[in-house]
Amino acid sequence: MDSSAHQILGEWLCDKDWSLLTELAVSPELWKQRIAMIATYAFIKKGAFGPTLALARLLIDHRHDLIHKAVGWMLREVGNRDQQVELSFLKDHYHFMPRTMLRYAIEKFPEALRQDFLTGRA
Repeated sequence: MDSSAHQILGEWLCDKDWSLLTELAVSPELWKQRIAMIATYAFIKKGAFGPTLALARLLIDHRHDLIHKAVGWMLREVGNRDQQVELSFLKDHYHFMPRTMLRYAIEKFPEALRQDFLTGRA
């Protein structure tokens, strides 16, 4: 269900007001929150990182591991296209991120940089 969110909902919203994603992200339903985050992949693929970063800020203190994984994954996808954007976001937020979210986000970083984030030296 959520794996196609970027192909269906995300693509549909790319040329529209994406505030629906914010509504889904603040919903009390876990799957709506995850769909919102995954849907931002459509924006990422078009070089628009704002929706992903905005939702990542909203969900950064979420308690569920499935959200941690989704946010970390989308942050990593931002970094695949513009590592400076991801690094800037992480430097401002990594101290507050759940460990799983951070690990997903930095998965492709060079080992030394990964260790800097994991040990709090970034």
